[in-house]
Amino acid sequence: MKLSDAVNILPAHPFRGSIEEVADGTARAVQMKDIEDDGAVAWHSLVRTEVAGRREPNWLQPQDILFLVRGSRNIAVFLDSVPFPAVISPHFLLLRVAPGAGVLPAFVAWQMNQLPAQRYFEASAEGSVQRSIRKAVLADLPLVIPSPSTQQAVVRLAAAARQEAETYRKLIANREQELRAVASTILNR
Repeated sequence: MKLSDAVNILPAHPFRGSIEEVADGTARAVQMKDIEDDGAVAWHSLVRTEVAGRREPNWLQPQDILFLVRGSRNIAVFLDSVPFPAVISPHFLLLRVAPGAGVLPAFVAWQMNQLPAQRYFEASAEGSVQRSIRKAVLADLPLVIPSPSTQQAVVRLAAAARQEAETYRKLIANREQELRAVASTILNR
């Protein structure tokens, strides 16, 4: 099965030029810089803006998948929730699992971030200065769809791994703060 058999691939909002910040804007825009190292959206850092155009924008929804088509990190970002009206910048494509596809969006995002898919993107990327993945290349990504119970188990395992990594990051930050306090006490006498 190909990715396009299970998901609809939608375009980003067609911003012209840079995204203009509007203090009292009614929407936010997700840009490359808003994707954290762990692949989550830093919702607090999104630029507030106004979204205009002839067509209704593809507003982000829970269960959407954002795919970074430009740059050196071609990753999929699963949206568990969307806290306010938001769209994506042209560095992304928006993926929505088709009704009746029999696949969990979180599982699709997880699979897209695994080594076989990442190798596929690496081999298919175009451009020497800024790499990019064409929509047709993304659509042809081979997709494995196991049973729903296997998909759910993988999604739970991936969520547990993310939570453990976050816990370790917090522990490391606490230990570093403790060491700074010790250093300050000992070295500033």
